[in-house]
Amino acid sequence: MIPETLEALVARFAEFDAAVEVGIGRRTVVAEALAEAGTDVTATDRRPRSAPDSVRFVVDDVTDPDPPVYADADLVYALNLPPELHRPTLAAAREADAAFMFTTLGTDQPLVPVERETIPAETLFVARG
Repeated sequence: MIPETLEALVARFAEFDAAVEVGIGRRTVVAEALAEAGTDVTATDRRPRSAPDSVRFVVDDVTDPDPPVYADADLVYALNLPPELHRPTLAAAREADAAFMFTTLGTDQPLVPVERETIPAETLFVARG
């Protein structure tokens, strides 16, 4: 991830006190930088992953989410979120009464209603409603 994209994502996400990153995989740089900026960050993935010490990690499948994982979040976000996970992730965010923001894999279009925000080298999708 280019530094300008990282900075822009962290600046946008740091407006929230508590966040859940869905599908962290091996890309921990945003979660770690966001935690360093003062946001409480929980990262999820369908299988165990390594996470920085400043980031709480929980095994969770957003297609069958464990509501307590998301309950305290005011932001649910995902990076490179595949289209088949747009609706389930939005549902998890809505159940927690949290905002939902995400990026997609290149040319994938969002499958939920969004506003688009342009950040360096990326489009950030902000779910409406």
